Amino acid sequence: MMENDMLPLARDDRFQFACNPAVPCFNACCRDLNQFLTPYDIYRLKSHLALSSQDFLSRYTVEHLGPQTGLPVISLKGDPEDLQCPFVSTTGCQVYAHRPSSCRIYPLARAVTRSRETGALTEHFALMREDHCLGCRETRTQTVAEWIEDQGLEPYNHFNDMLMEIISLKNQYHPAPLDLREQRMFRLALYDLDGFREHVKAHGIPDGVPMSGETPETLLADDVKLLAFGHVWIKWTLFGEVPIP
Repeated sequence: MMENDMLPLARDDRFQFACNPAVPCFNACCRDLNQFLTPYDIYRLKSHLALSSQDFLSRYTVEHLGPQTGLPVISLKGDPEDLQCPFVSTTGCQVYAHRPSSCRIYPLARAVTRSRETGALTEHFALMREDHCLGCRETRTQTVAEWIEDQGLEPYNHFNDMLMEIISLKNQYHPAPLDLREQRMFRLALYDLDGFREHVKAHGIPDGVPMSGETPETLLADDVKLLAFGHVWIKWTLFGEVPIP
């Protein structure tokens, strides 16, 4: 048996792993679910399933407040008996092309640090070697960079970094729990993309919110741009004029 541990890796380091139906533990990680969803995860899944944000959230997720951040957190709603993911079958993931970032990156873990002087991000990776996963015994090898490209992780990482920036700013400038209005605004801008679009249509964009060259029309016509703006909008809503990298 391998020991549960974390092996630090650089982007060019190689690691041994494969996941496919021939691996004896195939689909096992899709049970006993504790699956958090990021804003970009929700956008990809609800778009693939042709559901509105509200329909997707009510049908497939549960919400709670993060104990450390105090921010609304969305999790997949598992089967009541074994907490199995609602999107897995005996043949594998039924939403594989749009699966969440935590599914894509496994068995790697990724963290980022930001320079206070320049705002530049530095990535840190580690290989998670766990007893229950037999994929690390497979012979396929790849670098971290190859895995990121193969799993289509770049847009997920980009939006996850935007979310982590909000968490960092909250810890620094808004350590108190969010009030009910702030919770609603956070949920609207980051998790309910269709509701946020209607909000922008009805109320416009307040003066002072950075637009980065976009117009309301281009934001409303492009879900990815609107989601990126939602992160900017919630930073402005929660933190006002604090210095944002």
